[in-house]
Amino acid sequence: MIQYPKLKTLATVLSFVLLASCNKVEQTSSISLVERIDTTTTNAHYISNRAPLKPSALIKLPVGSVKPEGFLKEYLVRQKNGLTGHLGEISAWLQKEDNAWLNENGEGNWGWEEVPYWLKGYANIGYLLEDQKMIDEAMVWLEGTIASQREDGNFGPRHFDGDNHDFWANMIMLYCLQSYYEYSHDERVIELMTNYFKYELTVPDENFLNGYWQKLRGGDNLHSVLWLYNRTGDKFLLDLAEKIHRNTSDWVGRQHDIKDIHNYYEVRNGGEVPDWYRDQIDWHNVNHAQAFREPAQYALLSHDEQHLKASYENFEIIREHFGQVPGGMFGSDENARPGYADPRQGIETCGIVEQMNSDEHLMRITGDPFWADHAEEIAYNIYPAAVMPDFKSLHYITSPNMVLLDAENHAPGIANSGPFLMMNPFSSRCCQHNHSQGWPYFVENLWMASPDNGLVAAIYGPNTVTAKVGKEGTEVTIKEETHYPFEGQLNFTLKMDEVISFPLYLRIPAWTKNAKITINGDVVKSDISKVGFAKIDREWKSGDQITLTLPMDIKVETWEKNSNSFSVSRGPLTYSLKIGEDYVKRESDQTAIWDSKWQEGADTQKWPSWEIRPTTVWNYSLVVDKKNPEKSLEVVERAWPSSEFPFTPESVPIVIKAKAKQISEWRLDEHGLVGELKDLPKTSTSPEEEVELIPMGAARLRISAFPELK
Repeated sequence: MIQYPKLKTLATVLSFVLLASCNKVEQTSSISLVERIDTTTTNAHYISNRAPLKPSALIKLPVGSVKPEGFLKEYLVRQKNGLTGHLGEISAWLQKEDNAWLNENGEGNWGWEEVPYWLKGYANIGYLLEDQKMIDEAMVWLEGTIASQREDGNFGPRHFDGDNHDFWANMIMLYCLQSYYEYSHDERVIELMTNYFKYELTVPDENFLNGYWQKLRGGDNLHSVLWLYNRTGDKFLLDLAEKIHRNTSDWVGRQHDIKDIHNYYEVRNGGEVPDWYRDQIDWHNVNHAQAFREPAQYALLSHDEQHLKASYENFEIIREHFGQVPGGMFGSDENARPGYADPRQGIETCGIVEQMNSDEHLMRITGDPFWADHAEEIAYNIYPAAVMPDFKSLHYITSPNMVLLDAENHAPGIANSGPFLMMNPFSSRCCQHNHSQGWPYFVENLWMASPDNGLVAAIYGPNTVTAKVGKEGTEVTIKEETHYPFEGQLNFTLKMDEVISFPLYLRIPAWTKNAKITINGDVVKSDISKVGFAKIDREWKSGDQITLTLPMDIKVETWEKNSNSFSVSRGPLTYSLKIGEDYVKRESDQTAIWDSKWQEGADTQKWPSWEIRPTTVWNYSLVVDKKNPEKSLEVVERAWPSSEFPFTPESVPIVIKAKAKQISEWRLDEHGLVGELKDLPKTSTSPEEEVELIPMGAARLRISAFPELK
């Protein structure tokens, strides 16, 4: 499992000069191991940070540069054929009639966050799959948005938070416009954003970002301002960046006055609010997942290391108290509640995809490979578990330990009252639309440009990237073939029209030991451990092949603050108890929560909800040698699925066989939830049995945090 680090400093270590022979032409490769990539130069081909911003650590490639392959492409196809691709036909918020996003005056009954939430993912899936039908549909909304800009520079729906304009929904739409610009270079986007930001600068501070959601999430507005500044250099944007930061909630401060923490909260059994609760300005799961990074974003302008440090600390604080669980997230259901931190507490699907987005931002801002490790941990573990394999329905809440998904109310065990555990295409309106960004944004960040005109394999998965490299900007295509994260071998094949020298960086995950790199069949470096990147500086030619081998050992992580529970991982994957799953079809219009709305005439029969009930025993803990887990856990490899979808119990290519004992006292509690670990005995008289563990992302029912068993 990933260990969450303190802020690192740049260190460059160990260089090797190696000679390799290719087609009888002797070539020299320089191999360096570096914790961070040097930022003293500026990429000549991709837009980087302008002064006075801190130099770009890593640079995002334009949308469409990275194309998914293998199971990542299958994910996007399933989204296209599932809920994301059809929400425009069924969601009331996406109906075109009376929609404020399509009205030149910003007026209409449907006009807040839902359209841009959905469009972030929908449009980008269209770009990545080169699906013209999706691109054309996205353009309806983008054209409507561009046409909605008014004389004062404001655009979009006239939506208010009390007496003040609500800037939140526009922050999301700015993401959509930026992706569209990267794909199309439509200069109308630059014009709209420039005029809009001039408008924002005229709004008095007392009326700017004045409201709950927008004030907490000002970092998204800040991101777009800096994005535009790097393209235009307009100095007024730096003034606006300062204004946004001072009017955004204080994500730097600690020991806040409790009256300034506005999220709903309660303390279990009516106790006092603990002192540590004052160390975050907000504990709403989605707010935290997307807004904790704001100080690091502002650090690009302030150059203050304390701002950068604050984002790392924010990440650690919530996990210290609510994240002592596998899967990379934290147990806040919707709002984190002191006293509720068992692995049965969950995270909104919105929170999952926003954390992935934040990790990708922070990878680019800091160059710290930790954020890529964490993005993979979430994307390959808890996110697949949150969504049905056909992408036609999803959870509101996903937890590391879930053994029954039904349409019942589980409050107060789960914070919210309502059927929040079942798979539903309509509940709730935020996650229903916002989940669409998770996979396309992840794919777009697999590769990044480096300041020295190279390329960085930042996050791993099957894909093809095409980008400009070297001094002259020669175009190179690299095909990455792999079954990662299930196996540790990644094969890269380069294709270009001429021989070109450029640096290629391969991320070395923190969880691996003794990684190895071969070029054209020759081992050029082995025994790589505990380092950020392997830098290969070389004169490359078309057909060159690199193989990165990342050994995947079995590890056991003990979560001391959660009753010494433990989890099993192999490489980046957490493994969960395989539980038999019985899918019970329910009518969505009878089980959706109160604020679910669909278009008149939408056929809800085509979009059912699902309860999932266990058909096998689940109350096990594992009998495992924690110091030498490979002695008591057996890895079994299976064929790669012909469906190219490895995230179902039937299709997983790797399972782990284990010995386990039932804990008879472990049952569903009075709330219909898996019983809390703190109430369990530490011993069991039950006989040992053999069980199977499958990747967490493939288990819609799961035990991922096992009780301590002495």
